[in-house]
Amino acid sequence: MKMPEIKKLGFGLMRLPYSESEQWGHVDLEKTRQMIDAYIAEGFSYFDTAWVYHGGFSEKIFGELVAKRYPREKFQVTSKMPVWELKSDEDLTRIFETQLKNCCVDYFDYYFLHSLEPNNYAKSEKFNGFDFIKKMKNAGKIKHIGFSFHGNAELLDEILTKYPEMELIQLQINYIDWESDNVQSRKCYEVAMKHGKMVSIMEPVKGGSLANIMDDAKKLFTDYNPNASVASWAIRYAASLDNILVVLSGMSNIEQLKDNMSYMKDFIPLNEQEQTVIKQATELIKNTIAIGCTACRYCTDGCPKKINIPRYFELFNESKRYGVNSFRWHYNEEKKHGGAPSDCIKCKACEKHCPQKLKIVDLLCEVGKAFD
Repeated sequence: MKMPEIKKLGFGLMRLPYSESEQWGHVDLEKTRQMIDAYIAEGFSYFDTAWVYHGGFSEKIFGELVAKRYPREKFQVTSKMPVWELKSDEDLTRIFETQLKNCCVDYFDYYFLHSLEPNNYAKSEKFNGFDFIKKMKNAGKIKHIGFSFHGNAELLDEILTKYPEMELIQLQINYIDWESDNVQSRKCYEVAMKHGKMVSIMEPVKGGSLANIMDDAKKLFTDYNPNASVASWAIRYAASLDNILVVLSGMSNIEQLKDNMSYMKDFIPLNEQEQTVIKQATELIKNTIAIGCTACRYCTDGCPKKINIPRYFELFNESKRYGVNSFRWHYNEEKKHGGAPSDCIKCKACEKHCPQKLKIVDLLCEVGKAFD
């Protein structure tokens, strides 16, 4: 089945507007509704959710604010099987049927095995995850099957060779990680192209860090085009690659959404001069990122000490740019709301779930030493 041609900006339901209320996973439903309505009104249609996003509420939010309010032909939705939670083959059916119910749909347009890397791939094999999603496709409950990926290019090649029926691969691609030895954006993309697969892109702005870059790099962008946001360079970079179905953006407010739609509604790929500007900015930015955290928060759910790991890493990165003293107050405030880096018991539960493969325990120790 051929995939439909859609506008390339995908709405990632992972970093939605924040609310103080714990109901609905701290998501501000009214602001989210306004964003969804504006997004669909401009002809965009692709939503990406998952079992674990926003403490398990993301799929339900999609169901309430999209599926219940719009005709089925107005949107496409992707969700994902949390393979790390599987304890038996029966869990696949139980979770999948719950996801359909949460999302208020009869079928998923796209459905992934979530976050494949060596451990999660092994679980998918053990509990027949690939066979399950093929079965659901044959039953009409999934239109297109695939997986999101956080391993190396060699493993990706192995999976696509063994399972050539996979149609769509979700990869982390951005201009900072393009040549990263850890993420291997370019190498993984090239493997997907070798196997003739379509790609959806996650983390094009690297958790927002590429929207908040050093002044020297920002000047390169604004000198070339003073009307373009810094984030737009990152998203257009990803969208300019071949065989891209959609580029996901985890938007947290209406301003981010409007900015993204302004240049993605009638998308124009980067020209040669713009590609050169990005290469120059990349060299500058690489020297300022101490910890390559994307704030996905996969690490926080199982932390026995409730340490807000992404926030501490964000403060550490900022301190490397502007000095520790500029962020010490924020660091001390964060400690009042949960565990501190020094509270880490080195259980490494966080590291098992980190898509970036960060040595979180060691990094928390470094953060603590810097601020304490």
